[in-house]
Amino acid sequence: MREFSVPEVVDVAPEDNTCTSLWRLAKEQPDFVLYERTRDDGQTWTAVTAREFLDEVIGVAKGLAESGIEPGDRVGLLSRTRYEWTLLDYSIWAAGGITVPVYESSSAKQAEWILSDSGVKAVFVETGQHRDMVTGLVEGLDTIWTIDEGKGAVAELTELGADSEADIDRTRQIRNADDLATIIYTSGTTGRAKGCMLTHKNLLADIRNVTAELPGVLSDGARMLMFLPLAHVLARIVQLAGVEGRFTMGHVPDRNKLTQIMPVFKPTVLLAIPRVFEKVFNGARQKAVDGGKEKLFDKAAACAKEYSRALERPGGPGIGLKLRHKLWDMLVYSKLRAAVGGECTAAVSGGAPLGAELGHFFRGVGITIYEGYGLTETSPVLSLNLTNAIKVGTIGRPTPGTSLRVAEDGELLAKGPQIFEGYWNNDEATSDAIDPEGWFHTGDLAEIDDDGFVTITGRKKEIIVTSGGKNVAPSGLEKVIDANPIVACSTVIGDGRHYIAALVTLDTDSLPDWLERHGLDRETPLEDMVDNADLLADVQKSVDQANTTVSKAEGIKRFAVLPHVFSEESGELTPKMSVKRHVVVKKYEKIIDDLYAQNKN
Repeated sequence: MREFSVPEVVDVAPEDNTCTSLWRLAKEQPDFVLYERTRDDGQTWTAVTAREFLDEVIGVAKGLAESGIEPGDRVGLLSRTRYEWTLLDYSIWAAGGITVPVYESSSAKQAEWILSDSGVKAVFVETGQHRDMVTGLVEGLDTIWTIDEGKGAVAELTELGADSEADIDRTRQIRNADDLATIIYTSGTTGRAKGCMLTHKNLLADIRNVTAELPGVLSDGARMLMFLPLAHVLARIVQLAGVEGRFTMGHVPDRNKLTQIMPVFKPTVLLAIPRVFEKVFNGARQKAVDGGKEKLFDKAAACAKEYSRALERPGGPGIGLKLRHKLWDMLVYSKLRAAVGGECTAAVSGGAPLGAELGHFFRGVGITIYEGYGLTETSPVLSLNLTNAIKVGTIGRPTPGTSLRVAEDGELLAKGPQIFEGYWNNDEATSDAIDPEGWFHTGDLAEIDDDGFVTITGRKKEIIVTSGGKNVAPSGLEKVIDANPIVACSTVIGDGRHYIAALVTLDTDSLPDWLERHGLDRETPLEDMVDNADLLADVQKSVDQANTTVSKAEGIKRFAVLPHVFSEESGELTPKMSVKRHVVVKKYEKIIDDLYAQNKN
């Protein structure tokens, strides 16, 4: 059993809550540009100072108080990532409420469960379509404010509270560090979503200890574009980082417009999931291939990785490597940085393993990715690579105030001030997650090296056990296959079967270019590609590469390309784009049976 702890560097005062730093910032630096807003798809931005934002928060909070929202009431928030999301979140807190986020892509059934289980008193929705979905969904839920309907929820509530005598400064102080700040429902990859109860202390302890150890990245006037769903805990904690660390944030509801927006906004730091970084790399390489510069790009990429690895050695890169790196910087790396605005030097990645190769590539290019790890139940950050402690390919060391332990069965356990209070209305699930000694069981398998750096090796509940008794962790195999630009997602299967197989979906963004390069119509339907010999050979190369990372018994013997893509709407993906393995196995049962129809050894 291995354990590693890091002492806390910032504590949370008993009277603190998530509004404390906003009030302090508006007093100390009223003209600090906390947000920038856009109304034309990101081509022009308008500054919002800390004082202006606080005034808006107070205005909406007064309206909430006038409408009957009292301290401790739960308020739903269903919307895309946008400025109003953050404004309403802080307004709910200022009124003493508890925010219950709902993904804007949620089905009526999912929304009904979250809103009814949490017992919200009112709900914010983004559009009239959302309003129609929510209306009548939950008995007694009659107060629904719509952001984009009529004069809009913000203006409506601000008007309602204009003559209110409510003392929001007093109201926001009613809630202290130990009170609930939010109930965030898990994505539900293995069943019905559970509401994670996070206190103000959970959130503040987590982000204050992180920003203190990432100077200039999530603090000190940095600039970030927020495009991940704010209903997800990772984006939510970084939203708080903007106020706690004092940096400027812009909101992007449509991530497909990022490439047009980044050169205008010029972020200094990115927040993304690994798939985004994979797409950036694959897109840059494919552009080089199309321009006949494939070998040059590959040499540049190899140099970037070599340079990054040398940074971890005593003495760092030698003079020869420095000169080659400088040359490739002028020819290649500077163009990649320009594509993300030219000012970006750092990124934060979470949600899934990034992989050492991508990490070294981007650091070598000049954008250091600080990979971390956590869960909704942990607010979410448990470990993170920091500016003074980074090891590419790991998820970093425990954040300050956190203890991590690898149990005898390999499961990662955690203790710290960011660990949630438990699941809302679900004591049984809470007792299953937190043992009598106070350790939270993450469900992930991990290793901790001598320096305290953690590596996730698999998911405890997703370990595949073949009929021959072989234990196989699917995530490592999937990661290699998913690196292929033509692959959107792979799902390794084989539980109770006599060998390992996989299902593969195609990336519809990359497919048209692939088709053109192979002399086919760019509009060729997916169902016409499942048996295409060239495509199967392309995927097979990635499968073969994945198989080199495991023993022969753990290798993938057969795979099938699906004529569909996984999506949240069709039920295979969670809102954070994680695969619901049990749904996939059930939905594609016939295709899976066909993979095992012939005994292949």
